Amino acid sequence: MLTRTHSDRAEAPHLPQRAKRPRDPRLDVFRGIGMLIILLAHVPNDHWALWIPARFGFSDATEMFVFLSGMASAIAFGRLYDREGIGMLTARVTHRIWQIYWAHVCVFLVIAALMAVAGTKPDGTSYIQSLNLVRFFDDPAPLLTGLLALTYVPNYFDILPMYMVILALMPPMLLAERVHRFLPLLLMAALWLTAQFSLVHFPAEPWSGRSWFFNPFGWQLIFFIGFFLMRGTLTPPPLNRWRMVLAIAIVLTSIPFAWYRVLDAVPFFRDAAHALLPLTNKTVFGLARLVHFLALAYIAVHAVGDGGRRLMHPAIFPATRVLMKVGQQSLAVFIAGMVVAQMIGIWLDHAGRTPFPTAIANLAGFALLIATAYLVGWFKAAPWKA
Repeated sequence: MLTRTHSDRAEAPHLPQRAKRPRDPRLDVFRGIGMLIILLAHVPNDHWALWIPARFGFSDATEMFVFLSGMASAIAFGRLYDREGIGMLTARVTHRIWQIYWAHVCVFLVIAALMAVAGTKPDGTSYIQSLNLVRFFDDPAPLLTGLLALTYVPNYFDILPMYMVILALMPPMLLAERVHRFLPLLLMAALWLTAQFSLVHFPAEPWSGRSWFFNPFGWQLIFFIGFFLMRGTLTPPPLNRWRMVLAIAIVLTSIPFAWYRVLDAVPFFRDAAHALLPLTNKTVFGLARLVHFLALAYIAVHAVGDGGRRLMHPAIFPATRVLMKVGQQSLAVFIAGMVVAQMIGIWLDHAGRTPFPTAIANLAGFALLIATAYLVGWFKAAPWKA
């Protein structure tokens, strides 16, 4: 049996390693912020959710999540495609879709079990009814098949199926980019238009004509805008005073058409908001949502400075570091947030939605998401191999 001596190991050539590009702090920080906002948005009847950005404009944290996921995918998948080609990219995307698919199935089963155990609300309605899961519990066999086939997608569980379809579009988009730099942009626009005119949709339940709440062909537009911005196919506009004025004007102008206090008090804005529904439709990702989000993104990117340098200021870096950790583990945190949001809702049903219990519940939810991010990061580091 041959063994290598210490001198053999010393003489072995040192292979150069590929330099790893440092992560952009803006990507992780904003994803972390988005995860906390999405938690509040998912808690049933949470008073804090009245103050999330979605209440003051056409876009919300969903756009942030999908856009930044596109940017992160350009780093993880785009570079793999550049190095290894379409075959390896397709394999990697398939593996990721497989992971998200089982995450979707598991989170549905966990939340369905939680609703069953929780029983009945103080007002006498069941928690199963609150998530529209009555048919599932009445006749689970066919709906389990629908769950696995993604033809049964209750509203609360709709974003991960959308994300899987968008990921599946990534190899064709990159092949299109190889043909011509701007061909993917044409495909993105064409797919988005199919959603606007309801030409393609996926069934969400077998007993009605309802489709998935998030049409992936509409939402792929914001994902691939982020994707191709990160790849350099699209160039972000530089800081300009008049662009900034326009972006701020768009954000401020949208407030009276979205804020519930204005809509309740002024019939003109309520009627106007109703007339704008085709442009603000969340299912198909209406044009006004895109314009509003891009204006917000322009403001946010320049507010944090070049490369996010203001996020690294010593006064806020402890909070920034935590948000970065949450953003780095966004899938695990999102899944945990779906469960935690329902747990918070159940607790508030019994504790009451006065300010103190609401604050305790929401802050505890933030803590659980942060703990999830650090725990998942620890497992991914595989410390037992050290």
